[in-house]
Amino acid sequence: MDLSRAAVTTIVNDLLTNGIIREAESRVVHSGRPPIVLEINPSCGYVIGIDFGATHLNLLLADISARILEELEVEIDIQDGPESCLEEANSRVQELLKKAKLNLKDVLAIGVGVPGPVVAEEGMVLTPPIMPGWDRFPIRDTLQKLWGHPVSVNNDAELGVLGEWASGAGRSERNLVYIKIGTGIGAGLLMDGKIYHGVTGSAGEIGHLTIDENGPICACGNQGCLEAMAGGHAIAQQAQQAVKNGLRTQLANIQPVEKITAREVASAARQGDLVAQADPCTGWLAHWHCSCWSGKHV
Repeated sequence: MDLSRAAVTTIVNDLLTNGIIREAESRVVHSGRPPIVLEINPSCGYVIGIDFGATHLNLLLADISARILEELEVEIDIQDGPESCLEEANSRVQELLKKAKLNLKDVLAIGVGVPGPVVAEEGMVLTPPIMPGWDRFPIRDTLQKLWGHPVSVNNDAELGVLGEWASGAGRSERNLVYIKIGTGIGAGLLMDGKIYHGVTGSAGEIGHLTIDENGPICACGNQGCLEAMAGGHAIAQQAQQAVKNGLRTQLANIQPVEKITAREVASAARQGDLVAQADPCTGWLAHWHCSCWSGKHV
């Protein structure tokens, strides 16, 4: 870090005094004075993570050593708009803290992920295709006023690539791409160790690349987008149409057909259902998509 020994000592003493780090068990050495081992003090505070999906809301509470203490998942509809969804998030945050026997004063910061292009400096989304009513809504400022803590708002796929870089498949890589497949399709791009947002935060919006100019209408208004052909909603719609057309598939056992979701398609694909395994661009559904579908993210 190009710091002198005296500077490091001062910083460490400040962190110790404020309880952010603590001395750990000393290592055994064969000669000389044993080093003083330091570690993050997990009890000095807590953080909350909130993931807004098109149809779900995930929350978790962790200490600052990244140990998860509580988790919660509920169904929502992102199209209900920001006021309704943020009110639901607030209610669930209180529930999460109550389960952990904590309150908001114990929280240091809160991170929020949303399924749309984010202007990080402003803490809001810009023309999000599947989030009607959210355009330029002050998400960060609203939540900071509500909770009285720092709130960070980012695109969910960009948070995904950070997670893989920090402790997943791409740990410590400087260049990394994370593909998120859910109701929508997006990507997080890590270039030279930094998230690449693009000028308007839309660099990772690969779900709205045109695959077929004559394809189905997408939520963004364009035609034949990747998301409109292979996103979770598209997968479910294709499965429903397959059943209506009388194709032989175990998905026909789900009635009414409107209840068929991508999760059921994934389950059928794993059990060898040929309709569920077909390609969405040349057949009914996507084997590559269904084989790893979790109902949330890949």
